[in-house]
Amino acid sequence: MEKSESTKIDIPESSKAEKKGKAPLLGAPAAAAPVYGGRGAGKYNKGVAIFDIILRISAAAAALGATVAMGTTEQTLPFFTQFFQFQASYDDLPTFTFFVISMGIVCAYLVLSLPFSIVCIVRPYAVAPRLLLIILDTVAVTLATAASGASAAIVYLAHNGNSDANWLAICQQFNDFCQKTSGAVVAGFTTVVLLIFLVLLSAIALRRH
Repeated sequence: MEKSESTKIDIPESSKAEKKGKAPLLGAPAAAAPVYGGRGAGKYNKGVAIFDIILRISAAAAALGATVAMGTTEQTLPFFTQFFQFQASYDDLPTFTFFVISMGIVCAYLVLSLPFSIVCIVRPYAVAPRLLLIILDTVAVTLATAASGASAAIVYLAHNGNSDANWLAICQQFNDFCQKTSGAVVAGFTTVVLLIFLVLLSAIALRRH
């Protein structure tokens, strides 16, 4: 009996406590998964939203300039008689009328879309307003491109004519008329380019979510 008692090994209390302390690790809650992008993505999306509103204001100004320039285009030649008067106005051509209406709609849309762009600055992770903007921006790009492209074709004919169709160039007589319509078309294409950048920015912001 004495021999068996001498071979008995005492386990310290500390080691028992360590063993008891290791067991709960199996049931410990998992570490919280990192949020995609983190704070860096939030700052990035906020920066994109700020740049978006700057481009949106610039595009609205360009669309407004195109609308006003084309809508006020009118020229009357000084040599006319009581029965004949040589006058050119934008509403003489349906294409230019379509341009004025389309660019007016685009300008109004860009102004009305500013609050949604501000929401994207305040809430950089919001998806719904950004998705709405990218859809409506695409529609605005289509409308502005159609109006600017059609008007550009008319301006080209006004400057150069078409000998095959016996269409004479009128810009030698109506110089002011052609200059204003050309400037309006350039402003229209500027609006198109800015709208394309807006669509790309919205796509990048959605990709980062």
